[in-house]
Amino acid sequence: QVQLVESGGGWVQTGESLRLSCTSTESLFRFNTMGWYRQVPGKQRELLATIFRYGSSQYTDSVKGRFTISRDYAKNTMSLQMDSLKPEDTGVYYCHGQIQDGGPSDYWGQGTQVTVSS
Repeated sequence: QVQLVESGGGWVQTGESLRLSCTSTESLFRFNTMGWYRQVPGKQRELLATIFRYGSSQYTDSVKGRFTISRDYAKNTMSLQMDSLKPEDTGVYYCHGQIQDGGPSDYWGQGTQVTVSS
């Protein structure tokens, strides 16, 4: 059973930085894609950043240039470096991974709260 465990959320002020980590019980080589989502009350979970098997990445416009997604294969950990944080970045952040093994299987972390105060 694949498990993704997140860490690194917290409370910061506008303009500060946070780094989120997502550690997998399986090798990251098994994942076709991995990504970070954010959810705020009353809204759908929003995809923020994706990293693909061969290393390319993409970001939603609202975080482009401020957030950086990365992987450390030796540690089985995916990270999200968040700089220049804004109050609108507040939410619960979820890591996600998809493994293609016959059919696609999706895995989620438990979520970690990020709060940015003005």
